[in-house]
Amino acid sequence: MTPNRWPTGTFMHRLTDELRSELLELGILRTYPPGHILIKQGDHSTSVWLLLDALVKVTGTVENGVEATLAIRVSGDIVGDMSAMDGAPRSATVTTCGHAVCQQIKGPVFRSFVARRPAVALALSQVIADRLRWSNQRRLDFAGYETKICLARVLIALISRHGRATGDGTSIGVPLTRAELGLLVGARKITTQKALRELAADGLIRRGHRDVVVTDLAGLTKLAGLQFPSEPYL
Repeated sequence: MTPNRWPTGTFMHRLTDELRSELLELGILRTYPPGHILIKQGDHSTSVWLLLDALVKVTGTVENGVEATLAIRVSGDIVGDMSAMDGAPRSATVTTCGHAVCQQIKGPVFRSFVARRPAVALALSQVIADRLRWSNQRRLDFAGYETKICLARVLIALISRHGRATGDGTSIGVPLTRAELGLLVGARKITTQKALRELAADGLIRRGHRDVVVTDLAGLTKLAGLQFPSEPYL
């Protein structure tokens, strides 16, 4: 991916060409197979990974063993930055969803780079603010809507970031199982499947293997109580 084509809102997109080039000289280029764990929850490592050509999922597990999918990260994003900055144990697990090309940068090296480059610190703070908005919005959705509406709102959120046109609509653009979609909205798999069936019966989506295609974006947006695409939904 060329430097000026990083997805909007990602860490790399927020940097100048000069800063991107300098950052890419700090680490080691690595490739990983699907299902590889880049970061494990609870570890005390501090490296960061720049996702150059990758899709990863961020998951967390509570003490009783229940797992939740917290976020999806794509090419241009950065993962592992919190522990690099504060030295605390990893708060989540990051796993590749396909073949991944990443730049690994040691924590102290990245921290030094951020300290001497105010524009990088600003970009990182903007990324963290986006993540906080996503987290806050999910909590509000869970508190205020039934699963079907929560799912509709998450599908719109994914499309606003990662969507791609298909022959019959707009794909959410990330390969997620139904169980993983359920974890994003805090619902059990059976509840998520029921909500997906209802959305499909309403003519709003088409379910595929590890994909959801929104066939009526206007209708789904109306159901979700949102406006799209005038304002990205975080």
